Amino acid sequence: MHYYSEELKEEVRSANDIVDVISGYVRLQKKGSSYVGLCPFHNEKTGSFYVSQNKQLYHCFGCGAGGDVFGFLMEYENFTFREAMQQLADRAGISLPQQELSEQEKRESDYRSVLLEVNREAGKYYYLLLRSERGAHALEYFRGRELSDSTMKKFGLGYADKYRDDLYRYLKSKGYGDQLLKDAGLIIIDEKRGVHDKFWNRAMFPILNVHHKIIGFGGRVMGEGEPKYLNSPETQIFDKSRNLYGLNLAKQSRRPQMLLCEGYMDVIALHQAGFDNAVASLGTAFTSGHASLLKRYAKEVYLTFDSDAAGIKAALRAIPILKEAGLTAKVINMKPYKDPDEFIKAMGADAYQQRIDEAENSFLFEIRILEQNYNMNDPQSKTAFYNEAARKLLEFEEALERNNYIEAVALKYQIGYENLRRLVAQVSSQTGLVKKPEPLKSGTHKKDISKEDGMKKSQKLLLTWLSEEPALYPLIREYITPEDFSDEICAHAAAALFEQLESGNLNLAQIPGHFEDLEDQRQIVSAFHETIQEVKTRAQRSQALKDTIIKLKEHHLQILRENHDPNGMQERFSQMLQEKKMLEALRGKEFLTQMPEKESM
Repeated sequence: MHYYSEELKEEVRSANDIVDVISGYVRLQKKGSSYVGLCPFHNEKTGSFYVSQNKQLYHCFGCGAGGDVFGFLMEYENFTFREAMQQLADRAGISLPQQELSEQEKRESDYRSVLLEVNREAGKYYYLLLRSERGAHALEYFRGRELSDSTMKKFGLGYADKYRDDLYRYLKSKGYGDQLLKDAGLIIIDEKRGVHDKFWNRAMFPILNVHHKIIGFGGRVMGEGEPKYLNSPETQIFDKSRNLYGLNLAKQSRRPQMLLCEGYMDVIALHQAGFDNAVASLGTAFTSGHASLLKRYAKEVYLTFDSDAAGIKAALRAIPILKEAGLTAKVINMKPYKDPDEFIKAMGADAYQQRIDEAENSFLFEIRILEQNYNMNDPQSKTAFYNEAARKLLEFEEALERNNYIEAVALKYQIGYENLRRLVAQVSSQTGLVKKPEPLKSGTHKKDISKEDGMKKSQKLLLTWLSEEPALYPLIREYITPEDFSDEICAHAAAALFEQLESGNLNLAQIPGHFEDLEDQRQIVSAFHETIQEVKTRAQRSQALKDTIIKLKEHHLQILRENHDPNGMQERFSQMLQEKKMLEALRGKEFLTQMPEKESM
């Protein structure tokens, strides 16, 4: 929960125009009363991402993302509400009072701040040690990897001394306690060996989050020793599955895609060569959390993993995760070299750019690797390969996309398009691998679902209409109440909207904030963004609005009829009579004869 007063939240919100803020992340163009751009939350070619200056809300008609200016930063930057509040307050020059924090939140926030502070101190110490006499051999190692001084500075590279308690003694002298240092992942408390540093005699790579804060470290051993690379353990501020090495720099790149590597040195070598869009996972397998993070900053991800068996296996594991997140994946061929670092040193940046330009479609890469398991000179093995390829082609649920890939595979492996298409159809009929539409639940009919969806659409339509033309509210308030909205989200939106309209203080951007859950906020915003069919004359608009209100009233009356709960039966019967009278009055009179002209938004 967040405990800022509504007045303070509104002060910060009103000081940060949503169009100005989102324009810093998304290229927006004016279109009618809104601003439109490509949605940053899903892959699309035609802009369906709308930002309304009047409503101070954003909404994507493609993926459903939506919210106010706070919600955008929370979704795009992975901020907590408090972090979004702080950034927008800083942007507007507004001071936030610390006493707004609950005691528990204040403790947690303070502790996170101290963890970041002690990591920063450790990072500074490692940095200075590398450039001292004690760090000479680590500096020689980095220079042997052909890193320039400016690159080492850019990535904050450092050195952990050969003494096992060197950092511990230094940080203790700064007043930091054992428990804090343990919680930060910087020391290990061992019954046999006592307290000792997590990292010693290692070349150090500080790991920064997207906000440029040190959250952990990676260390490469100097000389012999295992493990060769060692990473910080997970802590309150370091989640390996939600952070990527180098993303704090790569997110500012102007290149159209992200380069996903396996190691720190690959990222650093690529950045030094001018490829400032390189990132790497942090000593762990690529996860959906990583994919979600990448999706905020790019639509395409090029895998530039090691060319050995382990690298190929890692690529095959990452590809479906990227696809599931809605990202386009391609694979860069590093051969005859092992990794990007070796490739750049041997061939240079121009040759690497050529490999990017020639990157292989990820599905065709999967098929090519699959082929290596079969003897293509043996008819039986070759047939088995074609059958397995057909199974993989069935992963494409959309027929047009599946046929395009059938054509590409048939061309590459000289099987003939019609032959492969028939084989895919045959495998599909045998295995049922193509996903069929979900069966309807027992007792539920398509007609009922369609009717229910139509009613929700009508409820959202009325809310959108009122949000865009508040002058209509005095004409309908005697007929409609929040109780007429059967959808829970729409009912809440109606109650909040009607309250604002009654007070004459319309502020739609406040309403999503009534919910903590981001998905609920999206649904609320969606309720104010139903597509209104354009009608030209006042009479047509009057009739359309009247029809919508009657539809809601009829549905509410039907719900009352179907309620068989004996409790409150008399009250419900009285309510039904009132609803019937109101419906008769609506149908029998010229409704909304004072319908105002539509205001230009």
